This record gives sequence, C-alpha cells and structure tokens, in this order.
Amino acid sequence: MSRFRALAALAVGTALVLTGCAGTSAAPGAQEGSSTSATGSFPVTIDHAFGETTIEAEPKRVVTVSWGNQEAALALGVVPVAMPKVTWGDEDGDGMLPWVKDKLDELGAQTPTLMDETNGFDYEAIADAKPDVILGAYSGMTQEQYDTLSKIAPVVAFPEIAWGTTWQQMTLTDAKALGLEDQAQQLVSDLEKHVTDESATYPALAGKKALFTYIDPTDLSTVGYYSTKDPRATYLDELGLVPSSAVEASSATGDTFWFTESTEKIENFSDVQVLTGYGTDATLAQLQADPLWSRIPAIANGAVAFLPDNTTLAAAGNPSPLSIGTSYGDDYIALVGKAAEKAAS
Repeated sequence: MSRFRALAALAVGTALVLTGCAGTSAAPGAQEGSSTSATGSFPVTIDHAFGETTIEAEPKRVVTVSWGNQEAALALGVVPVAMPKVTWGDEDGDGMLPWVKDKLDELGAQTPTLMDETNGFDYEAIADAKPDVILGAYSGMTQEQYDTLSKIAPVVAFPEIAWGTTWQQMTLTDAKALGLEDQAQQLVSDLEKHVTDESATYPALAGKKALFTYIDPTDLSTVGYYSTKDPRATYLDELGLVPSSAVEASSATGDTFWFTESTEKIENFSDVQVLTGYGTDATLAQLQADPLWSRIPAIANGAVAFLPDNTTLAAAGNPSPLSIGTSYGDDYIALVGKAAEKAAS
C-alpha cells in the first residue's frame, strides 16, 4: 500500500501511506547549503509534542523528514541538503513531485540528497548531511525517533497530534525554525486567498457535508474516514464544505487522524453529501451496488471525488505550500467542486 493510504489504514499496522530536505542552495552546485536571509532573530524556541526545541543560530544546512516539510522550506526559498525520496504520487519515478522539481528549477538548485524512508528514517544519511536543523512539523515520528534525531541536530516535531498538522501550521512552524516567519505569514495568506478564489468558482461546495475516506475494495465491512485533525479533512473545510456528523462527533472525542466504523451503523453517515477519497469509477460502481454503502447519499447520487491511487493528483489532496496553485492543486479543487454539484441539497 502507498504511504498515504497506509496512514488511512493505520488499524492494520501498515507503513504510512498518506503519504519528504536540509540546507539551502542559492546557486547550482552549492554543497554547503545556503538559505534565504532570515528576518527573525535567534535563538528561537519551538514547542511541540515532545517538549521544546531551541535553535541557537540561523540554520545553513537543513534536512527534512516525512511528508511535505521539504515543500515548506522550498516555498520559502530554502533548498534542503537532504530530503525524503517520494514514493507515493511520483508518477515518473524520480523521487520528487512535479511542483518540487519546478521549484528547484526556479531556484537554480541541484536535486538534494534523496533519502529512503520506506523502513523509517535513514539516520545515517541524515547524519551524513550534517544538518543544523531537522524539520518534521508534519510527521508521525515517535518519541524514540525524536530522541535519536535529536542526537544529530535540533528537531522540529509535530505540534500536538501525529500527522495532524495543517499545511498552514507546517509552513509557519518550519519557517520559525528558519527565521522566516514573516515571509511564511505572507505566503500562507496569499495561498489561502487562492484557495478561496478557486473554490468560489464552485458555489455548490458551500455548506455541503463531507467525508474524506480510504476504501479497501476487498473489505466493505467498515467505513474509514479522516478526522478534522487530519490536513486532508481540514482542507475540505477551506473549500467550503463542512464535516459530516460522524466526522464531527468522532473528532470531538478522539485525538487521532483516522477512525473506522462498522457499516452496520451506516445510518451514522446518512448526512454525507460529498465523499472524497482514494478510488476509481469502478470503486463507485462497487459501492453503489453494496446494500449498505449505497445508502450514503453521496454514493447514491454519485457525488464523489475519487483520487486514483499513487497519482500526483492524489498527492495534491493533501495540500502543501507548493502544490496549492499548481494545475494539480486546482484540478483537485475542481474535482471536489464537480462532485458537490451532484449532491442533493
């Protein structure tokens, strides 16, 4: 399973499928790493789930781990010396999403060292990169992993919940470690405006109740869905949708990004007007033929936005400060918007 979808299927204990950077290179071939001039003052202290991290001076060599943190750095003009090799959504197999390659080209930078995180963090490669800071504001790192990474360099971990960091939080938190908070605030503001403007072209989105799911076509006995603490679900809110009652209720009582419920309680999803998730047209046909799933209004009406697995479009469903505003990012908004147009009022 892909890393992004595996996060969805956490209950089965697979590697994360929901789903990755060090030093900045201002010119091609820069080996030591350089960065956009920091405007913040150092030292800075960042609070996170494992305590706090103090960064004494502006980082010159930046490493990122997990998903998306390299994109926050790059969006601010900071090129990591090392970052994870992307294995999900990378359709040409070069380990990078297209908007990352475009940004590297724009900055005139060489490809950073790509680290294999298939079996966890590559501590040797991270240490070899000689980082001044390790960015992981969006991640699911454990206490043990955090402790090990901290022996290499100061680590920025997730704020509160594993894999529960929004793209805004990731951008602003990683930016604070780089001394680029002011630039990040402006970047976030500009990107939020783009999302608002693009979503406004699909007025049917406004107020529809939604659910973001991962569907295992071989087992339709449960409904799995992302909580409002997951960035994919919160992004739907930004598009104008609102959480369905099941999402809202579960999210209010649980500190996790993912929930499952037996289809024997399918009535709990009777208000789902728009359904987004990983699947195909064949998935929709299968669900519409199922006696329980077909009772969900979004399924019955075909008001679904299915993202083909392991595609760049699917990766855009978990937004970053580089994917928003690209053709893929806008195509994702259009896909959800068109699904909302099929929803019952």
